[in-house]
Amino acid sequence: MLLLIIAAVLALLVYLPSFWVRQVMNKHSQELSDLPGSGGELAKHLVKRYQLHGIKVEETQPFRDHFDPAAQTVRLSPDNFNGRSLTAVAIAAHEVGHAIQFHRQEKIFELRKRYLPKALLLSRIGVGIMLAFPIIAVVLRSPPAVGAVIGLSLLLQLAGALSYLIILPEEWDASFNKALPILIEGEYIKAEHIPAIRSILRAAALTYFAAAMANVLNVGRWFMILRR
Repeated sequence: MLLLIIAAVLALLVYLPSFWVRQVMNKHSQELSDLPGSGGELAKHLVKRYQLHGIKVEETQPFRDHFDPAAQTVRLSPDNFNGRSLTAVAIAAHEVGHAIQFHRQEKIFELRKRYLPKALLLSRIGVGIMLAFPIIAVVLRSPPAVGAVIGLSLLLQLAGALSYLIILPEEWDASFNKALPILIEGEYIKAEHIPAIRSILRAAALTYFAAAMANVLNVGRWFMILRR
């Protein structure tokens, strides 16, 4: 019983960052008639204003806002691309912040380029090994060898989760050294909206951290399944 309580508390702590990010985004997603344009329009304007030659802006799937350096494209979810909300404006500015990092070839952008693909690869390999576990167990037929494979899978998933944390400085820079000054100095938002914008940009910067915590929860889930 105690183990279940501890597991429930840990799961709650791990889930909280992701829940908080989603709550902040939703809280400020209502349409505001006094905003001069949508998130997509702001992103296109900023790309032009900062002369980010070659950078495009387009709509993507829900909850998939990101800057794609390979395609040199700022991609915004439908609500943020078409919406006139504080969330739409803040997320658009945040993603353009990444485009500015890329266009200026800032060293901090190397964090994403170097570690994000590795994080995704490690997590996928770890999950792939676990999904193939029944076949691996039949082939190996050795408890120590099977245990080693399980340990490798869990370590790969955990390493993938920790890799997400390495790119936090880049996310923070896009939010508070790029997006926030742009929005305030350009007078794209009213002074009364600044606290809300700060909160949204903080959530945007911590999105990958929330994903990392979700991966840790996934590792814990596999561990509990294997203990059975």
